[in-house]
Amino acid sequence: MERKYIFVTGGVVSGLGKGVSAASLGLLLKQRGLKVAAQKLDPYLNVDPGTMSPYQHGEVFVTEDGAETDLDLGHYERFIDENLNRKSNLTSGRVFWNILTRERSGGYLGKTVQIIPHVTDEIKSAIYSVGEMTGADVVITEIGGTIGDIESQPFLEAIRQLRSEVGSENSMFIHVVLVPYLACSGEYKTKPSQHSVHELQGMGIMPDCIIARSDKTLDDGILSKIAMFCNVERRAVIGNENVNPIYALPLLLHERGFDEYVVSRLSLECLECDLSSWRSAVERMIRKKKGSVRIAICGKYVKLHDAYLSINEALYHAASSNDVELDLSFVDAEDVEKKGAGELLSKMDGILVPGGFGERGVEGMIEAARYARENDIPYFGICLGMQVAVIEASRSLSGLPDANSREFDPEGRECVIDLMDEQRNVVAKGGTMRLGSYECRILPDTLLHKLYGRELVMERHRHRYEVSPLFRRKIEESGIVFSGLSPDGKLVEAMENPACRFFVGVQSHPEFKSRPNNVHPLFDGFVKAAMQ
Repeated sequence: MERKYIFVTGGVVSGLGKGVSAASLGLLLKQRGLKVAAQKLDPYLNVDPGTMSPYQHGEVFVTEDGAETDLDLGHYERFIDENLNRKSNLTSGRVFWNILTRERSGGYLGKTVQIIPHVTDEIKSAIYSVGEMTGADVVITEIGGTIGDIESQPFLEAIRQLRSEVGSENSMFIHVVLVPYLACSGEYKTKPSQHSVHELQGMGIMPDCIIARSDKTLDDGILSKIAMFCNVERRAVIGNENVNPIYALPLLLHERGFDEYVVSRLSLECLECDLSSWRSAVERMIRKKKGSVRIAICGKYVKLHDAYLSINEALYHAASSNDVELDLSFVDAEDVEKKGAGELLSKMDGILVPGGFGERGVEGMIEAARYARENDIPYFGICLGMQVAVIEASRSLSGLPDANSREFDPEGRECVIDLMDEQRNVVAKGGTMRLGSYECRILPDTLLHKLYGRELVMERHRHRYEVSPLFRRKIEESGIVFSGLSPDGKLVEAMENPACRFFVGVQSHPEFKSRPNNVHPLFDGFVKAAMQ
């Protein structure tokens, strides 16, 4: 069977859920026995989202091989349960970077470098390469942005060209559109969808399938109208209303024949779709729970919940697995500095301090760690969350009142968190941190060992700073246990406080590896402790 290529575009407005739709299709095809690869093409000029504020683009998702990528790759991994790689995300910035680097080294042999064919060839090469690297039967590529955006045009031209190269029998275009409801007239309007498809056709692309997004279920008359005016089969128009949880979306799309149509359209040789395991996970999520658990995420980017998307989902996976409702609060660390931890965190069953960069709000995070330790509230620190827990313990327990991080106090004498040796001469910011999957050796007879159930684990990282080896012994003497270390013993990967029921910090980002039907053990343990 020849490799198939599916392209997902979006129109009318951004934020329609192209990524979740693409991820759902990936799951449905995988459950039919096909090997699926997923990819996101982003039109912005940043080389990757690693240098962006989370307020700009949500969280930065890190792959096993250390690529800083768009948050949609998190959806792909959680739904498809396949580890993605640096080929799975491509930006306009990366495209131009590659082309201009090649041009400066004489790679084009004196030719004029142009959007067509050089930019489009670079994009097509990236699409082909992700399939070749993974050996996928089907490559699903989401085009970021909205039809009509100037910056998306090279990507659309590239996929138009690609269809002519692989043939219409081996490629498919899926377009996601908004069908808005006008309260004044009491009806759903299809005209925005028609205009969006017309815009797409103007780029030389005729959609094979349309996903119609709406607040509530669309009747057959609306879907038939979209089919007629957009020149697609009626069965190729799939209604997609809001669902809760989002993990129910593959079930909805399957019931409406989405994957059946894709299989037929591409003549895919595959099995029937087995969604029994996924259905069980979703049923567990939506059934009536035995209680609730109140968790606070105390960070600096809480005004945009997508800044902590993978953490939110990992907590949700763990709560559902333990049959409790997740009552999640987002607490601004700067508010903790102003009002005190007691006023904002006293009613919480668990406190999680996530990663972040920069000094803003750090003292509030340190105060949150202190409050959790002193009141025996389960605490989970991730990346910066571990570092502030070490700073707090150093100040309160180790006789280091001026303890801090070199990141926040460059001239400090008690920097218990310091720049990693390999980072000292690094000047460039983008893609230069300690990134990707690294081994962690876990000490026996520790809470971390009990949670993981093994002595060696692999977790993904994104940081420049570490627990300073100069202060490790002094901190350990105060009762803190560094329960996870790099294989050579030089780098602290995890800490815990045995005096508390659950007080764990990890330098890694375990949230990236949690799945709805395979809960990460650290999040599971944290929620279990909070339930008690």
